[in-house]
Amino acid sequence: MFTYQAPDQLLKDKIILVTGAGDGIGKTAAITYAKYGATVILLGRTTKKLEAVYDQIEDLGYPQAAIIPLNLDGAAEHDYLEIANTIENEFGHLDGALHNASLLGSRAPLASYDPTLFEQVMRVNVTSQLLLSQALMPLLQKSKEASIIFTSSGVGRTARPNWGAYAVSKFATEAMMQLFAAELATSSPNIRANAINPGGTRTSMRATAFPEEDPQTLPLPEDIMPLYLYLIGKDSLTINGQSINAQ
Repeated sequence: MFTYQAPDQLLKDKIILVTGAGDGIGKTAAITYAKYGATVILLGRTTKKLEAVYDQIEDLGYPQAAIIPLNLDGAAEHDYLEIANTIENEFGHLDGALHNASLLGSRAPLASYDPTLFEQVMRVNVTSQLLLSQALMPLLQKSKEASIIFTSSGVGRTARPNWGAYAVSKFATEAMMQLFAAELATSSPNIRANAINPGGTRTSMRATAFPEEDPQTLPLPEDIMPLYLYLIGKDSLTINGQSINAQ
């Protein structure tokens, strides 16, 4: 397990966007970032879930969050630009973005994988990350020190049978992170890009992928948060273009 003890006010006055913030790792990351002082922008598909996270952050006395409902599957370029405009009008800049939202798709051989589902997984897991990152770039450039975190997977480094579109999308995510990291190092050195492989974690997506697995044997999302804090905060300023295991 990655170990790091974040200072109490690590993210004080920081503005951080989290996708897939309605449940699982995204929800936990959003609450954790708020705990350490960040104003968190909760982006997700289901408004009711986002409102529950918003309320939880409020009840805990952390900085008030913001909500942006968006279905990444149906979103177009203008939707992402509208999000960027909203953030600019409300906050003026952005200090970090956690690309956490992902679609599992089906566990099936690639030779018989449904083409429509394949396109959907790639749209949510890859294309949306590109369009959102592009739209947010001017806001991240206004930050003194900004961090983009992508979500990888073990099957995004070594493909395993029957992981289909999900594995392909995570290989693409690794490449996207590396490209952003290398290019921004020259054009916008105040922005760094890295990826996290959360590993097996007790989430609903994991339960869908491994229905035979005992979830009690897996760490909770809270257990892997040290790496999420490390990469979003100032202690990782020299880390760029890395894909790191949370456990």
